[in-house]
Amino acid sequence: MITVVGTGTGAVYGTRVPPGAGLVVGARRHLDAARLPEGAERVVLGPLAPALDTIGEYVGKERPVLVLASGDPGFFGIVRALAERFGPELLDVHPGVSSVAAAFARIGLPWDDAVVVSAHGRDLRTAVNVCRARAKVAVLTGPGAGPAELGAALAGTCGDRVLVVASALGDPQGERVERLTPAEAAARDWGAAVNVVLCLAGARAPGPARTVAGPPAAPSRWALEESEFAHRDSMITKFEVRALALARLGPRLGDLVWDVGAGSGSVAVECARLGAAVTAVEKTADGVERIRANAAAHAVDVSVVHGAAPEALDGLTAPDAVFVGGGGRALPAVVTACARRARRTVVVAVAALDRVPPVREALVDAGFACDGVLLQSSRLAPLPGDVTRLAATNPVFLLWGTRPPVRHEGGAE
Repeated sequence: MITVVGTGTGAVYGTRVPPGAGLVVGARRHLDAARLPEGAERVVLGPLAPALDTIGEYVGKERPVLVLASGDPGFFGIVRALAERFGPELLDVHPGVSSVAAAFARIGLPWDDAVVVSAHGRDLRTAVNVCRARAKVAVLTGPGAGPAELGAALAGTCGDRVLVVASALGDPQGERVERLTPAEAAARDWGAAVNVVLCLAGARAPGPARTVAGPPAAPSRWALEESEFAHRDSMITKFEVRALALARLGPRLGDLVWDVGAGSGSVAVECARLGAAVTAVEKTADGVERIRANAAAHAVDVSVVHGAAPEALDGLTAPDAVFVGGGGRALPAVVTACARRARRTVVVAVAALDRVPPVREALVDAGFACDGVLLQSSRLAPLPGDVTRLAATNPVFLLWGTRPPVRHEGGAE
C-alpha cells in the first residue's frame, strides 16, 4: 500500500503516517517537518522517475510506502503519476488543503469561477494566454515559470491585472500573500517559496453563484450578426466568412490569436468569446476605439495595437493563429510576416481576385499547406406582399495556411 499525504497548507498528518512504512518519499521540507518511523528509508524528491523506481521495489516486496506532497496531491500532483504506475487501488490518499484553495481563502474570494493552470514543468505561454483571456486565474508556478516571469509576460499587455503571490502557505512564520502589478512582480527575485500566483482583473467581487465550476461555458453561438457589432459603412467581416474563419483558426483557451487589419474587431471579439487571448492590430484611430467598444460590449478582453502591419507586428508575442483582413498592396508582406510568426495557422480574407495568387504564394513560401474557398452567399430578404427574395453578398476568397506537424525520427508526430 502507498499512503499519500498532503501537507504544507495546514494539513495535520502526524496521525496518518503508517507506523510500518519502510520508505518515505517527499520534498526535503516535508521530510524535515514530519515525524517519521524509525529506520525508514528516505528519498528526497527530485527527478520523479528514480523515486518511482524505488517505490516500485518496496511495492514489489509488499512493504508500505509513505509519500508526502504539498496540499492536495490529487490536484496537479503526484497522485496521477502514482496511479498510472501502480494503479489507484494501491493508493490511500489523504489530501490537504490545495494551495489554490488556501490562496483564495487568504484574500476572501470564492474560486469556483477561477481557471487553474499549471506552469510547473510546462510552457509558460499557455498560462500567460489564459491570464490575458480570463478574469480570475490561478497559476501553479515552477522553476523558470514564477511570478517574475509571469509578470514580465503580462506587463504592458494587461493593464488592469493584479497578481496575488502566495508564498510558504501554511507556515506560521514564513507565509506571505502580496498584491502587485505585473511590472512589480517582474522586478522581484522570488526564490523557491512561492506556492501559487493568482491573476485577477481589477477589483474582484465574489460574483454570481455558479452551477458548474471552472471557466465560463463556451458561447452557445458564434458567427454573430453584423448588427451585434459597431462598424463603419458595413466594413465588417460578414458572419458567413467569420464562421468559416473561426473554424479554421480554432481559437481556444490557452491560445493567442492575432486579428490583423481588425477593422471593427468582430473576428477578435469572437475569438476572445471562445476563450483565446487576442491581439487586434488596426491602423485607424477610430477603428481602435471601435474595437475596444465592441470588446467591452461583449465583455471580453482584447489587446489593441494602433499601427499598420507589418511594422506594427514587431515585438508582439508570437501567436498560435492569425486572421488577416483588409487588403491593399502591403497584403502579401503582411501575410508573410504573420506566417513567419504563427505557430499553427494563418487565415486570410481577400475581396480582390488579383490578391489571391500573391497571398497563396506567401503562405506556401512560408512552409504552410494552403487551401481556400470562394464564399458566395445570398441572404433571405423580405419584399412587400409577404414574399422573400435572395440578396447576394459580395464574394470573398478565404485562404488558409496550416503549418505541417513536426515529424520526429521514425515518422512519429
